[in-house]
Amino acid sequence: MNLSHLFDLSLVGRRATVGLEWQGRQYTFGEIDIRSNRLAHILLGRGLTAGDRLCVYLVNSLELIDLYLACIKTGIIFVPINILYREREITHIVADAEPRAVVTMAEDFPAVPVPVWKPSELSGEALETRPPTALDGDAPAALVYTSGTTGLSKGAILTHNNFAANAINLNFCWQISEVDRFLLALPLFHVHALGNGLHCWLASGCRMRLLERFEHQKAAQEFADFKPTLFFGVPTIYVRLLDTPPETARAMATNMQLFVSGSAPLAPQVLEDFRALFGHTILERYGMTETLMNISNPYLGERRPGTVGFPLPGISCRIVEGEIQLKGPNIFAGYWRRPDATAAAFDDGWFKTGDIGSCSTDGYYTLQGRRSDLIISGGFNIYPREIEEFLLEQPGVAEAAVVGMPDRVRGEVPIAYIVGECDAALLEASCRAQLASFKVPRAFVSVAAMPRTALGKVQKHLLPKPE
Repeated sequence: MNLSHLFDLSLVGRRATVGLEWQGRQYTFGEIDIRSNRLAHILLGRGLTAGDRLCVYLVNSLELIDLYLACIKTGIIFVPINILYREREITHIVADAEPRAVVTMAEDFPAVPVPVWKPSELSGEALETRPPTALDGDAPAALVYTSGTTGLSKGAILTHNNFAANAINLNFCWQISEVDRFLLALPLFHVHALGNGLHCWLASGCRMRLLERFEHQKAAQEFADFKPTLFFGVPTIYVRLLDTPPETARAMATNMQLFVSGSAPLAPQVLEDFRALFGHTILERYGMTETLMNISNPYLGERRPGTVGFPLPGISCRIVEGEIQLKGPNIFAGYWRRPDATAAAFDDGWFKTGDIGSCSTDGYYTLQGRRSDLIISGGFNIYPREIEEFLLEQPGVAEAAVVGMPDRVRGEVPIAYIVGECDAALLEASCRAQLASFKVPRAFVSVAAMPRTALGKVQKHLLPKPE
């Protein structure tokens, strides 16, 4: 079986049921099915076939959902690009994935050696029936790029089986069903919204309202209007929701069954403060681009602050020299065209997460840090080496080191330490022009020299705290 069979529980089985709300309009599952069938035929008519890649650089939209489903139905590999990425990052992904085309609304999309289409150009008369395509569960469904410690993004190959196993696990363990009303405000270019949100929605047949983005000023009105029972967020969102007046918070939570947090560690104090304000205990879980969801606090039972809970069904977990390692149907098929990186990521079939953790005597896992110096800011992964390499390209920069500093709203933010003669304002401007906004250092600290070990490795923990 492939994802189309799983999605047909809703696209066919609940054909007349309203499944999606988008910008004030309602769409039945049948309408969603027909839209994506038409688009599938249009893509095939443009010469794309199973195994080809299609890059998509779009904000949350109905068209993005259409494109994803059209790819699933044809075997075209969906390649989402973070909408915050800029030329440097975009051109690397396009060069590495070698797509047949890119779909975007951006007027300033960088020059790439493939066709660039607007969603409006992929319309017109087309068959409403599903195109015949033979795919098994091991076929790649998506190529999702995640930053690597080399500073260059690597494409994680996620199969139909990976996504299906993840959705079935979450719907069962989190008790998501067709009666739920799901408010999704996370970006669909990220596996949190794509791998969890979109797949749980279509597999369960619940009603989803999709927002272009989360806006905390409008959150109370969205909750009052839609009356959701299910909400996925990142810690930054929950921190912002703590500013909600108590009466409004209780009203927002009236119909809620489950708040889920992921993509970055949730501070225990935020969980406690949210429970006091909203009357709900956030369910925290642990996942990665390469593995989708691994470990989760229970739907029923203790959601222990500071922990990520238990391994999900079918997923094996072990700790080797402090590192969490995993096996299961959720584990990706490898890095795109990077056999070296794929081999290095596994130990006798166990995926090495790079995350340091521990397990309590009663089975709760706790994340204690990262083997690498990854920074997670507002749910987005930032690898310092990527920023450091860019800074070293700038005039006057002799050495650069980037570290994460605690931030109340975003969890962590990057700070850059510079050796050399350079202007902080010019460095910031260069970063903003070439890097995603969340990667831009929040401060540029000038130092005379980097603290180093006897072997020359920078000791980042000895760098002075910014004033």
